[in-house]
Amino acid sequence: MTMLRFAQTCEAIAATTKKLEKTAIVAEYLQLLPAGEASLAAIFLSGRPFAAYRETTLQVGGSLLWRTIAELSGKSEQELTESYRRHGDAGSVAAEVLPDAAQAVLSLTAVSKTFEQIAAARGPAAKGHLLRELLQQAQPLEAKYIVKIISGDLRIGLKESLVEEAIAKAFDAPFDQVKRANMLLGDIGETVLLAGAGKLAEARMRIFHAIDFMLASPVESAEEALTYFENAAVEDKYDGIRAQAHINQGEARLYSRTRDEITESFPELPPALGGLPDGTILDGEIVAWSPGEAGVPTRQISALTTNPAGAEGRALPFSTLQQRLGRKKVSEKMMRDIPIAYLAFDVLCSGGELLLDRPLRERAQILDKLLATPRTVAISQSPSQSRFGFEGEEPSSAAVLRAPVSTVHSPDDIENLFAAARARGNEGLMIKDLDSRYTPGRRGKSWLKLKRELATLDVVVTAVEYGHGKRIGVLSDYTFAVWDGDRLVNIGKAYSGLTDAEIAAMTQWFLKHVTRDEGLRLEVEPKIVLEVAFNNMMESARHESGYALRFPRIVRLRPDKRPEDADTIETVREIYERQHG
Repeated sequence: MTMLRFAQTCEAIAATTKKLEKTAIVAEYLQLLPAGEASLAAIFLSGRPFAAYRETTLQVGGSLLWRTIAELSGKSEQELTESYRRHGDAGSVAAEVLPDAAQAVLSLTAVSKTFEQIAAARGPAAKGHLLRELLQQAQPLEAKYIVKIISGDLRIGLKESLVEEAIAKAFDAPFDQVKRANMLLGDIGETVLLAGAGKLAEARMRIFHAIDFMLASPVESAEEALTYFENAAVEDKYDGIRAQAHINQGEARLYSRTRDEITESFPELPPALGGLPDGTILDGEIVAWSPGEAGVPTRQISALTTNPAGAEGRALPFSTLQQRLGRKKVSEKMMRDIPIAYLAFDVLCSGGELLLDRPLRERAQILDKLLATPRTVAISQSPSQSRFGFEGEEPSSAAVLRAPVSTVHSPDDIENLFAAARARGNEGLMIKDLDSRYTPGRRGKSWLKLKRELATLDVVVTAVEYGHGKRIGVLSDYTFAVWDGDRLVNIGKAYSGLTDAEIAAMTQWFLKHVTRDEGLRLEVEPKIVLEVAFNNMMESARHESGYALRFPRIVRLRPDKRPEDADTIETVREIYERQHG
């Protein structure tokens, strides 16, 4: 089957907003394909060039894509920018500006082989050559979806869950079995093959493939939390990096909430985790850690578990951990200066046995046994050569700890624990139903999070950007600033919090008050005041103010305030010092 038929199918999917119609279109399409091509089509329909579990990436960035489209189209930068403003993604731009190709027939298999070649190629020049050859063979509509797959988002209103429903429909298979197989395998293409062969029940958990994390819903108060369930397990909510730890045959790897592998940023953790039983998968939080400090109590009131002896310590602010993130190489000095801990609060697999359907109280008991004593390993520059001392200096170390947990029965218990968590410098509390199953990717009422913003700031908008997706054509991303003397210094950027109507109205205002047009980004007259909330504040060289806000959210427009009434850098410093004092 041709790539053109795939693209036409995507157009049909995009043309309807009805989920049942989208599912029916995909199901009919998959039924027409041979098994191997149906497998590839399912992967492409999920917006990926490769199966999710694979570590293969194209490493084709937006700039290379944009440059290639520009070269092949012969259009000016202004023409390309205007096209992007109309459509909001590079794939649609490609369809509009690229010339018709010769009558080459591109198959799904040919596109897949080229993706493999691009992934294997080294350097932007080699990748760019292969990309140009592929797009030169493509009709504009084919190019549209090739670029969209490379970008990782088809933007046709087709979530992977709908592809799973279509597979169930196409092969007359139970949807729950399709969904579970895809989750365990991390390969929707292989799921299609199993569904077609009637063998979905044979799917097994693939270690070193991250599954979706269970999510929590926010609550406003302790009283609200206990309306959902009576007996709750309560943990501190740490301001770190949520991470899934996979352990097998002495090897350990770490995955972020986006299911990207992050092991290299924390090379001291695998030796500490590697001694756990084969086929173990943990859910937990990586935090910057100050061992031995008061902060984590050795006992909790009405405790479901007790924190192991010797595990006292304190999680440090996210700004400390941030210095460790995104590094391909972490120096021995950095590992010593910023020690870390992995605080495990759930176990998803033990000894190769999947535990997702067990209630939390049972998973907690299994986790207790796995981490009955703290695991701390001192390591050298090479984590594979663990040692316990250096001449004249302390070795770096990493701790793997059972996150302390309490059981509570009243709002007062929760409020007391909340106050204690904030005193330890943590964000708030996680409140969990002891009878809950682990439901990957779902945000229900079995896990709740109680946190309160650190503060709010009144800020002035200095620049705006065009949005994408459903916000094509409107200015929805706001950069904002505070006063430093008589000048404004940027401190953050936010895109959530306002209604569609407010964004539309503000777009009209901003377009009339542009001071500098940078294409997708516009600098504007500093007259609009916003109130923004945030969870934490950190020092940052990214903004002129020297600070950045963590998880900023627009609370409301403040038309009642003049720009000169906005907050100052002195207020920012006071908030930062309160947080880090």
